[in-house]
Amino acid sequence: MTSVIEKSDTDLQRDVLAELKYEPRVKVTDIGVLVKDGAVTLNGYATSYGEKWDAVCAAKRVAGVTAIADDIEVKLPDSRRRTDGDIAAAAAHQIDWSTTIPAGAVKITVREGWITLEGQLDWQYQKNAVEDAVRYLAGVKGVNNLITIKPKVASAAVATAIRSAFERNAVLDAKKIEVETSGNEVTLRGKVRSYAERDEAERAAWAAPGVFWVDNQLKVKWFGRSAD
Repeated sequence: MTSVIEKSDTDLQRDVLAELKYEPRVKVTDIGVLVKDGAVTLNGYATSYGEKWDAVCAAKRVAGVTAIADDIEVKLPDSRRRTDGDIAAAAAHQIDWSTTIPAGAVKITVREGWITLEGQLDWQYQKNAVEDAVRYLAGVKGVNNLITIKPKVASAAVATAIRSAFERNAVLDAKKIEVETSGNEVTLRGKVRSYAERDEAERAAWAAPGVFWVDNQLKVKWFGRSAD
C-alpha cells in the first residue's frame, strides 16, 4: 500500500530556502522565510526589484506552498540608484526595441523608482513582455502593470480551446481544473498542486484567442507524494 506524505512547515521552510539558494539571481543570505500552515512569508531585502521578483518566483516553484506573502523590501545600493527621468528614458528605450510590443501603445510613468505601465494591447503575452522589458533595469523599485487587454478577435469557442490546451500541457492536470466563460471573460476553478501549476494554467488561458480577462480562482493544494 501507499500513503501520502505531507510536508511539515519545517520541511517547507527548508525546501523554500534550498530553492532560493539554488536560484543564482537571489542573494539568499538577505532573505528570510517564515512558514505557517503551508503559507510562506518572505522578508528581508533585495538589492533590486528583479531579485525580489526572482525570489517570489522561486518560492512559487516549491511543492507544498499554498500561499505567499511578499514582505521583501528593495534596498538599492548607491551604484544602482537612478533618477526617475533616467529610469523612464531607459524603460522607453527597452520597450521601443521590443519586437512584440506595438510602437506607441504603452505609457510609462516613474515616481520614486516605481514604474507604472498603462495602455491597451491585444494579447496578455504583450502585457507580460512590457513588464519583462523593464523589470531588471537599474534603479527600479517596483512595477505597476495597469495595461488592459482588448483583443480584436472574439472567439465563440474559448472554453474548448483552453481545455484542449490544458490537456496538451505536461504540467497541468486538466481533470482538476474547471473552465467557465462569459463572453471574453474566463474563470478558472479547481485545485492545483503548486503555484507554478496555477500560473501555468492562467498563462494557457490567456493564450486563447479573444480572451481579455482571466479570473484565476484556482486553489493551491499540496496533494503530497506517495510512499510505500
